[in-house]
Amino acid sequence: MTLTPKQQRFVDEYLIDLNATQAAIRAGYSAKTAEQQASRLLRNVKVRAAVETGQAKAAQKLEVTKERIVEELAKIGFSNMQDYMRAGPDGDPYLDFSELTRDQAAALGEVTVEDFKDGRGENARDVRRVKFKLHDKKGALVDLAKMLGFMVDRHELTGKDGAPLAPPVIQFVKDEG
Repeated sequence: MTLTPKQQRFVDEYLIDLNATQAAIRAGYSAKTAEQQASRLLRNVKVRAAVETGQAKAAQKLEVTKERIVEELAKIGFSNMQDYMRAGPDGDPYLDFSELTRDQAAALGEVTVEDFKDGRGENARDVRRVKFKLHDKKGALVDLAKMLGFMVDRHELTGKDGAPLAPPVIQFVKDEG
């Protein structure tokens, strides 16, 4: 299963960013035909096998497994805002990151801290505003459901019993009013 030097360069470049067109250009293919060349290369059995081998090596080196991906998606998908907030005596919420677990921290997408003065002169007071966002919970749950086979994307290419899909029928009714 030997690749030409140009094919091997394409594989190496493709594994950097998974952008086939740019990988073809960086591998020395013409910019004008790079998109077509990239498509052809990715359909080549030897090139495809080399890409898969490279991806498997990278995953092994980084210790990335499906199980780890599922675990990380689950941390995000099952995160809950109540894990980060507490209620004060007056019932107002405040953030409490003091006992944040590693799993809870994995679900945090953004934390912003703003310090400012509220008011003017002698009545001015120092205020600290902390905002946080969790990663996309719905997106994580959808990805998790797909990975675990609970959700399958289906695209109907034929109609009932394999017949061609019928085009939509649009009827126009003349308003005689």
